[in-house]
Amino acid sequence: MQHLYLHVPFCPTICPYCDFHVVRRYGDVVEAYLKRLAQEARGLFEQHPGPLTTLYLGGGTPSFLRSHELEALFRALPWNIEAAEVTLEANPGTLNPERLRLLRELGVNRISLGVQSFQDSVLKTLGRAHGRIGALRAVEMSLEAGFRTSIDLILGLPGQDAEADLAQAAALGVEHVSAYTLQVEPGTPFALKGLAPDPDAEAQAFELAQHLLGRAGLTRYEVSNFARPGGESRHNLAYWRNAFWGGLGPGATGQLAGLEPHIFAVRYTNPPLPRWLQGEEPSLEPISRLEHVKESLMLGLRLAQGVDLELLEQRSGLEVWPALEPAVQQLSSQGWLVVEQKRIRATDLNTLHPIILQLWDSLEARNPAPLAPRRLPGY
Repeated sequence: MQHLYLHVPFCPTICPYCDFHVVRRYGDVVEAYLKRLAQEARGLFEQHPGPLTTLYLGGGTPSFLRSHELEALFRALPWNIEAAEVTLEANPGTLNPERLRLLRELGVNRISLGVQSFQDSVLKTLGRAHGRIGALRAVEMSLEAGFRTSIDLILGLPGQDAEADLAQAAALGVEHVSAYTLQVEPGTPFALKGLAPDPDAEAQAFELAQHLLGRAGLTRYEVSNFARPGGESRHNLAYWRNAFWGGLGPGATGQLAGLEPHIFAVRYTNPPLPRWLQGEEPSLEPISRLEHVKESLMLGLRLAQGVDLELLEQRSGLEVWPALEPAVQQLSSQGWLVVEQKRIRATDLNTLHPIILQLWDSLEARNPAPLAPRRLPGY
């Protein structure tokens, strides 16, 4: 295990579109969280001592923790993170120069800022606690402090000038932009109000993103992510490459190697905060080798570089290329895929669903035979 996700569920405000596991802080709940986190971290470290290549602190709002709480959180992690990409999610209103100095001392080297928009009216609709000026100042402070800096934007929103938001993002000098569409999840306040995304506005916004961000040197390397060369999120690349990772904290998910020949991996999901604090065990989902291959195709085709089927064969122990070759060649002749030896990539990252379904159907129909079992070192 080279990658670790740590969930900090506490937020100063809960946005009306948010479907993550988030809570407001109350009483001594943060103290209880840190104590339980230290126990969970020790248990995972005993099985997977690292060192880590990436550490991602998400939420919630990790930067909402007080300084002594952040220090306690990092003390709870026994892994060596000296050479790791260490990302911390932050909201603009929770950063200041003193806080950024502390984060640097703790080992954080990458900040992911939840900006969402640079337009005050849009931010108000989204229920964000910051405004345009606060967002710009947070980006400036993060860059001035020497952090690798990423910002999140939501595109295709009602009343949003997507071109203005993207032009502002392109002008900031950040190395990474994550551009998403609004997902209205059941049970959220937005869903209860009957708000629905506008697919046409979203499609136009992504065309603008590719043009404006690309002109500024931020290349689309994944469906929703743009980066300067070398600025890609190494932690998120581990997800898209369907690697193994550990998960700590309430609601966190991890994926680790299976211990039985017919189980390639085990995905586990921690319970919500109250039950997690009581020590309840995570739920487990076994992943077969065929399921791993299917997920790897779905995730890997989101990347501009696509999927290396030879590498996937080595990882999974299945004869992937013989099972997929007829479908791959057909999709290539139709202009949907580019094939370079045994690497495949989509010609259009906006149209992946039919490609993935056809590849999945081909896999299930051909039922790829097992190879001599082996697994890549460090995977």
